Amino acid sequence: MGVNPIPASPSQPLPSKSGQELISSLIRDVPDFPKPGVVFKDITPLLSDPTGFKAAVDALAATAPDGIDVVMGMEARGFIFAAPVAIALGAGFVPVRKPGKLPGDVYSETFALEYGEETLSVKTDAVIPGSRVMVIDDVLATGGTIGATAELVKKLGAELVHVAVLMELSFLGGRKYLAEHGVNECSAILTV
Repeated sequence: MGVNPIPASPSQPLPSKSGQELISSLIRDVPDFPKPGVVFKDITPLLSDPTGFKAAVDALAATAPDGIDVVMGMEARGFIFAAPVAIALGAGFVPVRKPGKLPGDVYSETFALEYGEETLSVKTDAVIPGSRVMVIDDVLATGGTIGATAELVKKLGAELVHVAVLMELSFLGGRKYLAEHGVNECSAILTV
């Protein structure tokens, strides 16, 4: 595993090699989950290690450009990292949920996953139009989850200024997919 060679900005360094090695060492591969042929990246060992979890949150927060108003995280693993990153940045946190989990009016986006289809929703009043939004997720795979969230940010009238992920599975082409959909500011703490 290595570092994405393009940090969010020259003044926002990615974690030290030792921090990356710690994070990497605490992520376990689980073959054939949730279906045959998929290698699931299990972050539960990272989350249960306070030093590793803090290193991951600090690394994600360090990629943020100045002036983030809101951090959005997608259900369910994106929540785990996005909420503490929001606190670290002094920003609000907005959950992006699966259908039927939010009361009131919502915007929704359906997208393809590497092993199925999913829909994400956000409350229509989740952010003030014009807000500067950072999206955080655990893994960038094919780009569908982040791409759908980027569409939700547009529907809210907000500005997506950066995406940060704990791990990018570069062989699945998610970064290219995002670039084709206008999402160019993206950093990964680990790249495989």
